[in-house]
Amino acid sequence: EVQLVESGGGLVQPGGSLRLSCAASGFNFRITWMTWVRQAPGKGLEWVGTIDASGIDTYYSDSMKGRVAISRDNNQNTLYLQLNSLKTEDTAMYYCTNGDFRKVPPNRSIGAWGQGTQVTVSS
Repeated sequence: EVQLVESGGGLVQPGGSLRLSCAASGFNFRITWMTWVRQAPGKGLEWVGTIDASGIDTYYSDSMKGRVAISRDNNQNTLYLQLNSLKTEDTAMYYCTNGDFRKVPPNRSIGAWGQGTQVTVSS
C-alpha cells in the first residue's frame, strides 16, 4: 500500500521558516519524482515544486521560487520542503504526492497523496 505521511507544519510568524517532511512507503521512492502541492483556505490546489528521482534537479512555481527548497533522502524514503521568508498568503495545507504536475494542474486523481500538514503564517 502506498503511503505518504507529511509532518512539520505549524504556526509561524511572517518572515519565519519551516521544514516539512514527507515519509514515503509502499513504492520505489528512489526512482520516483516527487512533488509538493498546497491548498490555501477556499482556493484550489497549487503546485509548489517537483524534484527528480536523484534529487539533483528541482522545479518550482514562480510564486514560490527563491523562498522554497525541495530535497530528498532516498536512503530514508523521505521528501522535504524548506519554506523561508513565509508570508501570510503561504497559509495552506501542504501535501506531498508522487504525481508530476509541472505541466498539468494538480489533480488528486493523479498519483498518491498524503493527508497534508497545515502551515499557518500569522503574527
